This record gives sequence, C-alpha cells and structure tokens, in this order.
Amino acid sequence: MEGWITQIPPITRAWLVLSVATSLAVQCQVVAPLQLYFSFKSAFTNVQPWRMLTTFFYFGPLSLDFIFHLFFFMRYSRMLEESSFANRRADYVWLLLLSSLMLLALSPLFNLPFLSSSLAFVPIYMWSRRHPSTPVALFGVFAISAPYLPLALVALSWVISGTWKAAVDDLIGCAVGHVGWFLRDVWAREMVGGYTLLTEAPDVLKRLLGDV
Repeated sequence: MEGWITQIPPITRAWLVLSVATSLAVQCQVVAPLQLYFSFKSAFTNVQPWRMLTTFFYFGPLSLDFIFHLFFFMRYSRMLEESSFANRRADYVWLLLLSSLMLLALSPLFNLPFLSSSLAFVPIYMWSRRHPSTPVALFGVFAISAPYLPLALVALSWVISGTWKAAVDDLIGCAVGHVGWFLRDVWAREMVGGYTLLTEAPDVLKRLLGDV
C-alpha cells in the first residue's frame, strides 16, 4: 500500500490523502460536515477561513459515490500531472488554485456548499481535451473517445447518486475546466509575448515548489 501511494505524483497524492482523511474524520465523528462546508457568511462574517479549503476535500460520506469521484479524480489527475504537467508542479498547483477561486465565486450562485467533486472534474476535463484521440473504456465495457469522458462521468454520477444535484456540481467543474483549458491551450497560443498569470504560475510559486 505504501509503495502504491508513493508512486502517485505529489500534488495528486496530497489531494487524495487529504480527501480520504477528511471523509474518515467525518465518518469517525471527529468533525461534522457543517464545520467543513463553504459559504461567504461562514468564511468571512463568522471568521472561519478554513472553509475555503475544507470544501475542496470533503467528497461526502464513505459510499459508492465517494469511491466513484475519488477513483476517477485520482486516475485522471495523476495522468495529467505525469504528462502535461510533468516537472511543472507549480503550474499544476496554479491551475487548481485559480480553478478553486472560480468555484468559490460560483458557489453562492448555484448553492454549492461542497466543491470537491466540482474541482475534481477540472483535471478530468483538461486531460480529456489534451488527449482527444485517446480511446477510453469505462469499467472496461463502454468505449468512448476522450472528449466525451467528462459528460459520460457526469451521467454516471447522476445515476449513482440518484439526484440531479450531483450532475450540477460536476457540470460546473467541467465548465471551470473548460475555462482553464481555453486559457492555456487556445488563448495563450494567440497571445503576443506568451506569458500571463492566468496560464503560468508566478515565479515565487515555482521557487517554492522547486520548479526553477
């Protein structure tokens, strides 16, 4: 088990460990979900800033839906970190950070107290757009091309959870992932100068994570 964990690239590994630890803490009644969700009132008026982080690590109680989201997030986040962001940890963290800020801003508009599954769909969507010709076999049964993967997973999430609310969470994650992909793979290609804080991590973050 330890060897398997250490083979996962560092950003995905940290996200996975924190997510599992958070759900286990709730399951063991160490903390309650009401202490973890995000709202502007709780985070700022009640001065509970940790909610801006914990909302991204709680995937719900241990269940089939929990396993579904955690498995696919870990799989495609790992592949994205090992391919597009190989030796570029700061840029991957920057993508997730900017995506998190977008989701926090969207949270009150769509009444999303927990943003973990939405953020998990960002690397899934990014990977699918950067590997458009790659065939994907869902559970070894359904064969689709990579660009259709996010929508297929949204549909599966809807079926597993039994509620359209899960689909909304995941679709918003896809929308934020589309913005991230567009800025990096479309807009950045057309820019004069080729550098922007929206597509590349600042030098201070690169130094902090040892990328320069």
